[in-house]
Amino acid sequence: MKSYKEFTKEELEKELEVLRAQYKQYQELGLELNMARGKPCPEQLNLSMGMMDVLSSSEDLSCEDGTDCRNYGVLEGIEECKELLSSVIECPPENIIIYGNSSLSVMFETVARSMTHGVMGSTPWCKLEKVKFLCPVPGYDRHFAITEYFGIEMINVPTNENGPDMDLVEKLVSTDPAIKGIWCVPKYSNPSGIVYSNEVVKRFAALRPAARDFRIYWDNAYSVHHLYPDNQPVILEILDECRKAGNPDMVYKFSSTSKISFPGSGIACLATSLNNLADIKKQLTIQTIGHDKVNQLRHVRFFKDLDGIKAHMKKHADILRPKFELVERILDEELTGLDIGTWSKPLGGYFIMFNTLHGCAAHVISRCKKCGVVMTPAGSTYPYHKDPSDSDIRIAPSYPCYQDLETATRIFALSVKIESIKLLLRYC
Repeated sequence: MKSYKEFTKEELEKELEVLRAQYKQYQELGLELNMARGKPCPEQLNLSMGMMDVLSSSEDLSCEDGTDCRNYGVLEGIEECKELLSSVIECPPENIIIYGNSSLSVMFETVARSMTHGVMGSTPWCKLEKVKFLCPVPGYDRHFAITEYFGIEMINVPTNENGPDMDLVEKLVSTDPAIKGIWCVPKYSNPSGIVYSNEVVKRFAALRPAARDFRIYWDNAYSVHHLYPDNQPVILEILDECRKAGNPDMVYKFSSTSKISFPGSGIACLATSLNNLADIKKQLTIQTIGHDKVNQLRHVRFFKDLDGIKAHMKKHADILRPKFELVERILDEELTGLDIGTWSKPLGGYFIMFNTLHGCAAHVISRCKKCGVVMTPAGSTYPYHKDPSDSDIRIAPSYPCYQDLETATRIFALSVKIESIKLLLRYC
C-alpha cells in the first residue's frame, strides 16, 4: 500500500472524498459503541459465577486456623488468602496486607497517608513546599488523577520497549529531594503493553534517592493477565531486588483480583517491607478492624491455589485473545503502509496503544465519537491530560462483543485515515 505521504495533493483530496462517503454511511447507522475503558465483558464475568456457590448458609465459614470469618478481626487478612495472593504478587505472605476490592483505593490511601502523616517518620508531605512524582508516559490515567488530586507536581518520563528511561529516572531521583515517588505498571503496562526488562528492574532497585521517603509505586495489575499461555514474559521480583540492593523499604507493590474474579467484588493487596507494614498498620488499626474476610474466604475456596488462578486466567485469555487479534488484523489491513500510525501488539493486559501523526489524536477521537464510538479521551495517558504530541490513543478491546468491536475498529481506522489526510493537506 502506497504511503499517504507520497500522495500528491490531488490524490489526497480524491482519497478524502471517498473516505468521507464511507464515514457518512457509518454515521447513518446510529451506532452506540464504547471502547473507553478496559472493562471485562459479560462472558468474562460469567467465568467467576461459581464463586457465588462456594459459600452458603450451611457452610463452615471458619479459616484453617479456626478464625470465624463472619466476625471482626484479622487486620492483615486471613492467612490462606495471603498465601493465595502472595502467589500472584510474587512475594512472601508475611509481606502482604489484604484490603477490600480495589487496589486503586489502596494506592489513593497510601498517597493520602503520606500527605497527612509522612512515611516512616519523615515530614508529612502536606507540610513541604513542593512534592513531585515521576510519571512514565504514556501511563495509567487513574494513577495521574491521584497525584493531581493531592496537588503533587508530575514529571513526564519517556518509556521505550524496555520500560522507563532509567538514565532520566536515576538523575532526577538522586538530585531532587522533592521527588517522593514514581508510578509503575511493570508488566503489560497500561496502555502500551510493554514489559519492563530485568535490567530496568535492577536499576529501579539500585536507585539512590535524595529523599529518604521516596517510594516506587509498583502496580502489579496484570501479572497473570497473559493473552498467550505459551508466551508469558517473566520479570524480576522488585521487592527481592530492592532487598539485595540494600533498599528493602523502597517499594509499595499493589495487586488485586479485579480482572480475575469480579471487578466490583474482588480483593486487593499491598506488599512491602516489614518496616513499611509496621508504619502502615499504625493508621490501618484506626481505620478498620478488618476487611471483608468472607469475600477473602470465597476467593480461596473458589481458586484454591495458583494453579487454579492460572487455569481461570487461560479462560479469560481465550475470550480476550480473539478480540485483540481482531483489532490488530483490522489495523494491519486498513493502515499498514500508509505511514500514518503505529500500534502495539501486546502479549497481555487490556490495551493496545495507537500512535497517530503528531496533532491528530484528539481529532481522531472526536470523529469516532461523532460516529457513535466512544474512546478514552485524548491526552488521558499523560499527566494533566496533556499529550505534548497529541498522538497517543488507548484502545480497549475487552468489553464490546466481537461484531461491535469489528465495526468500532473499522470506524477508528477510517477516522485515522481522514484526519491524517486533513493534516497532510495543510502542508501541500
